[in-house]
Amino acid sequence: MGMLVGGKRGIVSEMNVVPLIDILLVLLVIFMVIPHHQKGLQAALPQQSAPGPDVPPETVIVHIDADGSLRINQLAVEPDQLGARLQELFASRSDRVVFLQADRALEFQAVAQVLDLMQTAGATPIGLLSSELEKNR
Repeated sequence: MGMLVGGKRGIVSEMNVVPLIDILLVLLVIFMVIPHHQKGLQAALPQQSAPGPDVPPETVIVHIDADGSLRINQLAVEPDQLGARLQELFASRSDRVVFLQADRALEFQAVAQVLDLMQTAGATPIGLLSSELEKNR
């Protein structure tokens, strides 16, 4: 900071910015040169594997039609094979969530039998889907 003493106005002080400009230019040159000389580490990124054809879908939905026929995710299943098929699905997954969707014309006894088969196969929890929920999606 420079000071001027004397004169009619008395003491006048003014800032000398030349050293600050020099520092600014040196910093500018440093930050322009540094990125060109840095080299990062080589990283081996994991590649996405293609899913195999035997990968089961994430959501398991058991449909009971009005005639009593069963489907697991649109694949027809015999009632006596439902438990075995669900156990096959659960063998390759950690979650055992299953949804049940039944026709309104069915008696509760038919739905309760399928619920019992699903629970015996290890399905926990079991969600119930209704046609009103499907319409709102």
